[in-house]
Amino acid sequence: MSRAFAPWQQRAYEQAVAALQAGRLGHGLLVCGPGGLGQRAVVERLARYVLCGGEPAPGDRNLQLIDAGTHPDLQLISFIPTKTGDKLRTEIVIEQIRELSQKLALTPQYGHAQVAIIDPADAVNRSAFNALLKTLEEPAPGRYLWLVSAEPMRLPATIRSRCQRLEFRLPPREEALAWLQGQGFPEKTANEALDFARGHPGLASEWLQGEGLALRRQVAGDLDKLERGEAAVVETAQRWTADEHADLRLRHAADLALARATDAGLTDPARLHKLAAWFDAANRTRDLLRTTVRGDLAVAELLLRWRGPAGGAMENDRGQGR
Repeated sequence: MSRAFAPWQQRAYEQAVAALQAGRLGHGLLVCGPGGLGQRAVVERLARYVLCGGEPAPGDRNLQLIDAGTHPDLQLISFIPTKTGDKLRTEIVIEQIRELSQKLALTPQYGHAQVAIIDPADAVNRSAFNALLKTLEEPAPGRYLWLVSAEPMRLPATIRSRCQRLEFRLPPREEALAWLQGQGFPEKTANEALDFARGHPGLASEWLQGEGLALRRQVAGDLDKLERGEAAVVETAQRWTADEHADLRLRHAADLALARATDAGLTDPARLHKLAAWFDAANRTRDLLRTTVRGDLAVAELLLRWRGPAGGAMENDRGQGR
């Protein structure tokens, strides 16, 4: 049984089906927009429609194969294990794209179409993009290549120009709030999460289901205490990096700095500049956490700067070692 779509997903799906039925859905499709809005679910449902020749009926052989992950005419391209097999690659490599191109050159084994989904398409590396471009430039009838990306500008212009776009946008707040309440979340906490997620219902839902909302409150409290000199930087940094949520804490911290920068924009240009610089530094620190750099030291250095953009006391903070 397919999970019911959110309203914005249903709109995107109906748009794509209408284009397909009218013969306007091209070979290449770039499905983009903020991550977490359910793009993958929509393209997978669309693949069912294509491979089943319409809305699938119960017991359809194509549908059974798709659900089992064994349909020979559906290719899902994403991260594969490294040569050692102990973790996944961080990019999609040329061997994957070459193999995909070879499969798309074959006659479909069932029905009349083949569908390939690359997700995330912005993880395709440079050499693989060249191979992908050749596949896009030589479309065959009944072959569909769909690229899913939350950061489409990271794709080469030559790739983007050869794809139609199916763009997801954040829904109206009222619709997002109603959807969250429909998931069983109380209006007050749903509103709070939606505010923190800057109107992104998927992100708000993720935080409400997990620890994201509690972490957001914790990070906000920590930054306030650091600003007032009521918390030690090193101790806070060690606590922020002591578990698997370090990246999310820094994401929340960057968002909070951005919110303050927005508030300061019209009244205090100097503070706006410092907060914007700290926002950039927070995101660079997130990247550092993926390297061999000691996370607590990187975060401590970031937090040492916090009272600079927040209250102009960065040098005092450094001098006190707090």
